[in-house]
Amino acid sequence: MRTLPLLSLALLLGACTVGPNYAGPPQTLSATPGKSGFVRGGRSAGPAAPGVADWWTQLNDATLNDLEGRALAANPNIAVAQARLRQARASLRLERANQAPSANASATYLHARVPGLDLGNTQTTGDTGASAVDVYNLGFDASWEVDLFGGRRRSVEATRAQAQAAEANVADAQVSLTAEVAQAYVNLRDRQRRIDLARRSAQMQQQMLTLTRQRFDRGAASALDVERLSGQVEATNGQIVPLQAELESYLDALAVLTGAEPGTLDTMLATATPVPLPPAQVAVGDPAALLQRRPDIRAAERQLAQRTAQVGVADAARFPRLNILGLIGLGGTQLSDISPDKLLGVAAPMLQWNFLDFGRNRARIDQAEGQRDEAEAQYRGAVLSALRDAEDALSRFGHRRETVASLMRSKASADRAAALMQQRFRAGTATLIDTLDAERSRVAADQNLSSGVAGLTGDYVALQKALGLGWSAPQAVATP
Repeated sequence: MRTLPLLSLALLLGACTVGPNYAGPPQTLSATPGKSGFVRGGRSAGPAAPGVADWWTQLNDATLNDLEGRALAANPNIAVAQARLRQARASLRLERANQAPSANASATYLHARVPGLDLGNTQTTGDTGASAVDVYNLGFDASWEVDLFGGRRRSVEATRAQAQAAEANVADAQVSLTAEVAQAYVNLRDRQRRIDLARRSAQMQQQMLTLTRQRFDRGAASALDVERLSGQVEATNGQIVPLQAELESYLDALAVLTGAEPGTLDTMLATATPVPLPPAQVAVGDPAALLQRRPDIRAAERQLAQRTAQVGVADAARFPRLNILGLIGLGGTQLSDISPDKLLGVAAPMLQWNFLDFGRNRARIDQAEGQRDEAEAQYRGAVLSALRDAEDALSRFGHRRETVASLMRSKASADRAAALMQQRFRAGTATLIDTLDAERSRVAADQNLSSGVAGLTGDYVALQKALGLGWSAPQAVATP
């Protein structure tokens, strides 16, 4: 009963928690009226809130959807982030368990032979005068550190924030991966299209070269015309070689991103298809929603919460620590001594206080506060970088639409010019060389438009990444 007042005092003090309470991230957005939306993007950006996951389905490409699913299921970087999340969750369970008492049970048998020593009820063996004794014991011991000033609670708080940051890092890895897969796929389809157009252009130039050589043989063309066209043919053929190398590089990249060996997807992606087009308008929401959605910002905010809690852990180390030890044992020199009437009980409260540390704890607190201030500055930097990424991506996407519209008008003009030249050729008022030259111009306009469309879809992919889209919440794991 003597320990009851001490336990009551310990429980009362255990309600104290030193250190700063986390009040949320610092204010980073301007409160200026009229600044609730993004500045860039124009009519291409809609105010509606975007969906977080599966943004690539808006491109309406079944092959891309398949590749994204494979990557999310088998990419090694995702597996690394998920493994780190499991580690963080296990650390949280461990910290929670450390708040509870620890108990151990033991059973001991001891046989001792001590020469020249009479231990009373022992047996003497041999002629050496040695005494032998048997000891039997069943024991149970427990220990508990009373969390007087909240150091354990702050440690759990810090570990919980660390686990939540690990969840955000998994989502951030998904955002980066889905954008990388989509960009590699767009580049692959673009290279396939450009190779096809370059080959068509080379064939037309070869026809023009053949006709020019025939005219040269008849004296109707100069050697300079022949050499100029010959150089154009070689230059166009030379453009195909690096395009083919880039195509193979994107095939290998997609294979590795989906967790497969290079060459695995060559057959699947061999047939060329057009570059998928983004929707006419993209939902972007507002900056406040962006800060809540982007995983890297959420990870930075959770790291700030973790560093704030660690200040409390360092502060609690300045105060006394109370450990309560308990021991219950049964036993004696006979096996029959293991009975309730032989019960031994010990309770030992122990108070420790390192009051003379020559400033060590104060230095640890200053160190923890510096780490918290660093995490706050990193959070502010992450917010500003995210806002800049979103505004830049919106600007590029909006202006790229204007570029593609201009290229489409140029392509339509080249198509009309080629059609008119065909009519003149059939009427006998234009030469075949003039017709082939108009056709070559049409192919060149088609190449420019194809590159512009690929750039537009690439900017759409970059915009989805800047908006923090493409992740799904990790599966929750029950914790005690």
